[in-house]
Amino acid sequence: MADTAEIIDRAMGALIGGALGDALGMPTQLLSPARIAALYGHVEDFVAPTADHPVSKGLPAGAITDDTEQALLLGRILVKSADRFDHARWVNALLDWERDVKARGSYDLLGPSTKRAIDAINDGVPAEEAGRGGDTNGAAMRIAPVGIMMPPEPLEALVAKVAETCRATHNTSIAIASAAAVAAAVSSGLAGSDWRAASERAVAAAALGATLGHWVTGGDIGARIAWAQKLVRGKMEKEAIGLIVDLIGTGVASQESVPAAFAVLEVAQGDAWRAAVVSANLGGDTDTIGAIAAGMAGACAGLSRLPQDRIARLKGIDLAEVSALAEDLVAARASRGSGKEAAA
Repeated sequence: MADTAEIIDRAMGALIGGALGDALGMPTQLLSPARIAALYGHVEDFVAPTADHPVSKGLPAGAITDDTEQALLLGRILVKSADRFDHARWVNALLDWERDVKARGSYDLLGPSTKRAIDAINDGVPAEEAGRGGDTNGAAMRIAPVGIMMPPEPLEALVAKVAETCRATHNTSIAIASAAAVAAAVSSGLAGSDWRAASERAVAAAALGATLGHWVTGGDIGARIAWAQKLVRGKMEKEAIGLIVDLIGTGVASQESVPAAFAVLEVAQGDAWRAAVVSANLGGDTDTIGAIAAGMAGACAGLSRLPQDRIARLKGIDLAEVSALAEDLVAARASRGSGKEAAA
């Protein structure tokens, strides 16, 4: 049975691990693997983006992006919402967030599904209907706080909470399945699971999530996660990166980036920093894949096992605020379960 201090350490591991993956992938996002190699070589540490980067220009090395900021924002809304998720508060928080990042001069704004949904809500569409077309990875990229707050059992309750938070922006079977997989992996990590057991739980959660929301066409998320991990198992890192890029895909589509993140977890053997490094060199949606993969790894390892020197070099994140949020989410988790977190 994990004690509260250990659970909080793993909660911090999920949030800060995600930030490490996000920041390492920040300068390489949207670029091809060849372009990344030409500009930066093999990325193994924080680097500043090029002056002409389409979305990251002007950010310093080690800066977090929307992936981390929206995850922390969702966590705060979860704490304030009590048992019933406050959709209006969430949508307004996203709008306020985008106004803030625009004022900061950032080019990394709301993703396509979230933007479409919020535009629809502003036009009078009910929140329950606004997210019916959201099938990209925005829900999965910010879902870690739900995994922190919800115990892994009963799995149905965890997946239902995931679906509730997805409703306004990503109310589709494929987005909910993807977010449920990530949340279940994080929740299992907090309960004491290693990354392999967490991955197995993710597949089960994806199957449940796929039955919720508006059905949209796309590869089965649970099946693709299991296939993606098997595809790269035992492969050398360079070969594995090629397989992820060529066969799994690294775009914003949920059925690409989420299985890619689980493949990265396999390649990195659960090491959060290694997961961040592998992700940063993939090309495509590197910051999101890195945030998801390193966040899941961090949940299974804990903050104390992450590279402290690199955490100290993160930019744009207040560690004291993250710690307070982690404690609040873990307290909410304790109120939902028996408190007996059994290691898988």
